[in-house]
Amino acid sequence: MGTLSLSDFQAVKIPVPWGHISGRWYGNRKERPILAIHGWLDNLGTFDRLIPLLPDYLGVLCIDLPGHGRSSHFPPGVYYSIYEYVFIIPLVMKEYGWSKVSLIGHSLGGVLSFVYASLAPHTVDMIVSLDILLPLRNDIDYMGLSIEKQLVNVERQKLGNYSEPPSYTPTQLGKVLAKGSFNSVSPDLAKHLLHRQLTKSKLYPERFYFSRDIRVKHYHYIDIEDGLAAEMARRIIKKPYLIIKGSLSPYLSARCNESISILAKDNPHFEFYEVENGTHHIHLHAAEECASYIVPFIQHHRPPALTSWTVPGKDDRLRKPRGFFTWTNKKRSKL
Repeated sequence: MGTLSLSDFQAVKIPVPWGHISGRWYGNRKERPILAIHGWLDNLGTFDRLIPLLPDYLGVLCIDLPGHGRSSHFPPGVYYSIYEYVFIIPLVMKEYGWSKVSLIGHSLGGVLSFVYASLAPHTVDMIVSLDILLPLRNDIDYMGLSIEKQLVNVERQKLGNYSEPPSYTPTQLGKVLAKGSFNSVSPDLAKHLLHRQLTKSKLYPERFYFSRDIRVKHYHYIDIEDGLAAEMARRIIKKPYLIIKGSLSPYLSARCNESISILAKDNPHFEFYEVENGTHHIHLHAAEECASYIVPFIQHHRPPALTSWTVPGKDDRLRKPRGFFTWTNKKRSKL
């Protein structure tokens, strides 16, 4: 078995009522692929370093969410929120005629995976969640500011007086993106996200600006209170679920413990790992370690045809890699 090639892909445009969802389908296009969904303000380039480490017997379809990357923006007056984003998953499934879906999600993409799996658990056969489970709690001040910003943008669109956003030199772009990610993405890794979200400035020929929809910055993220989160987790019964956390990241906080415990209870298919010194974008800066957990998980739950693989030896099956945790009584205990 080999690994996927970053240059072996088919660019796809999935038609939707407001335009299209843009994506890249890497590797095998004869079987149902894994659907990979990026995080807020990112795009499918976020998986650039992970893709070449994944097994090549399955394809991976990476998409840009609406308003991100090269996907169409929502029409004027339609607001971005998790409510709208989660329905992108069944839209993609319908386009390709899938009755099941395998999901890899980072940040917002991981939240969408959790929400969709709780709504339609019979259609999900595997989930890999990168440094997320539940969305951050809503901040009332943020919600108020979001409403104000959305109304300003509605008026600007109606009047047609959108001006070109701030532009930057190629040297500045990496630093600007790194700062915007709270240094989760270093300037040298920023190129993986920049190549799908830049437009050349018409005012300053040597500069570029971010082409994502400005309204995405003020999207509404659903507030899942603890009781609802627990009930959603209960609907995802004994599902193959892999969570990888960055040790330096705050996105898997203590409020996720109950839901994780429910997902893990009596579930031999649940796995949790922590990447030491990992930031929120662990799949970019620690792609090799993430792949060391993801690849065996994929091979176990979406195995290749019997003619193309060998059963691991007993020692391989029993060995747990560094960083493996089980969850009991809302606490992590290292094995």
